Amino acid sequence: MEYYFDNAATTAVRPEVAEAMVQYFTKSYGNPSSIYKIAQKNKTAVERARGQVAEAINANANEIYFTAGGSEADNWAIKGVAESYGDKGKHIITSCIEHHAVLHTCEYLETKGYEVTYLPVDEYGLVSLDDVKKAVRDDTILITVMFANNEIGTIEPIAEIGAFAREKGILFHTDAVQAVGHVPIDVKAMNIDMLSMSGHKFYGPKGVGALYMRKGIKITPLIHGGAQERSRRAGTENVPGIIGMGLAAELAVKELDKEMPRLTALRDKLINSILEKVPYSRLNGHPTKRLPGNANISFEYIEGESILLLLDYKGICASSGSACTSGSLDPSHVLLAIGLPHEKAHGSVRLTMGHFTTEEQVDYVIQELPPIIERLRMMSPLYEEILRKNKKGE
Repeated sequence: MEYYFDNAATTAVRPEVAEAMVQYFTKSYGNPSSIYKIAQKNKTAVERARGQVAEAINANANEIYFTAGGSEADNWAIKGVAESYGDKGKHIITSCIEHHAVLHTCEYLETKGYEVTYLPVDEYGLVSLDDVKKAVRDDTILITVMFANNEIGTIEPIAEIGAFAREKGILFHTDAVQAVGHVPIDVKAMNIDMLSMSGHKFYGPKGVGALYMRKGIKITPLIHGGAQERSRRAGTENVPGIIGMGLAAELAVKELDKEMPRLTALRDKLINSILEKVPYSRLNGHPTKRLPGNANISFEYIEGESILLLLDYKGICASSGSACTSGSLDPSHVLLAIGLPHEKAHGSVRLTMGHFTTEEQVDYVIQELPPIIERLRMMSPLYEEILRKNKKGE
C-alpha cells in the first residue's frame, strides 16, 4: 500500500476533476480561437474556468491569464515588470527563501543590469516588514515575496507587505503556488498586484497555471505569437487543463472551512508525535503560521536521503529538506537561511498532507518513522559519540 506524504510536490487529480476534463480531449476538442460552434463552446468553457479561478482569490475574471504552470507565471510577472517598468528603476526586492522560479529569474535579471535585494528571514522563515521597508529605494519597481514557503510551510505577512507596497506605489507580486486552495486568499484585501498559481498543487492537472494581474498593470508578454489570452500570452489554450484547474480551484476553496482544521489537526498530531518519540529532532518553519498540511522536521546525525529510501521501502512517499536528490551536494537554501547548520539541514524530511490523507495514514507514519531514524543513527559514528558522551555525563 502507498502512503502519499508529498502533496507539496504535486497532488492527485480529484476524480470529479478528471471526469470533467475527459470530454475536452475526445469530443469537445475544438480550438477556442476558431469560429465554429464546437470551438466557441470551448471558448465559453474556458471563460467559465477563468471565473472559477478568479473567484478562488477574489479577483475579476479578466485579471486571470492562463499559463503552463507556476514557474511560467513567476517568470512572466518578474521579467514583465522589469522590462515594462525598467525606465522607472532597476531595483527588485525579494526574499532569500523563494522558489527557484523566482530566485533564478532574479539572478538572470542581475545579468541584465538590474539590482536585486534578497531579504533575510528569521529562524521561522518569516520575512520582516521592517526589512522590506528598509530595502525600498527610489528606483524600486517590484517587491516579490512568496505567500507560503514550499519547504517549511511558513506563511509570510503578505497583507502587511501588500499594504506597504501599495502605499509606496511599488508593484507587489507573490508566488502563491503552495497557498492557493489551501488557505484563504483575497488579492483585493491583501493589496496583491500579481499572483502566481499552479493547478497541480490543488488537485488539478499538471501543465496548467495562471497569473493574476490586477487590472491596469501593463507588462510585456513572456511568450509571443498569437492573440490568445487577450493578446498577452500566445499559444493555443490547454482547454482540458484549464477546465480541470477551474473546477479544482472551485472545489478546493468551497471545502476550505472543513479541510483547513482537519489538516491542521493531522499536521500537529504528526509533528508532536515525532518530536516526542525521536530525540534530537526539531520542527522547521513557524509552529502556527504555516500551511495546514506541512511538516518539515530535521533529524540530527543522519542524512535525509537515507530516511527517504527507508520510508519508500515502507510505502511512504516523502521528500528531503536538501537538494541532494537533484544532483547537488548543497543542503536546502531555505534551511540554511533559517539558520540550520549544514549537518542538520541535510537530515531534514518534508511530510506534506492533503485532501486524501487520513488519520490512519498519519498513524502509520508515526509508527514507522521513529524506528527508521533509530536504525540509521545506529550506523552513525556521530550518534555513537553522542551516546558515549551521554553515558559519561559529559
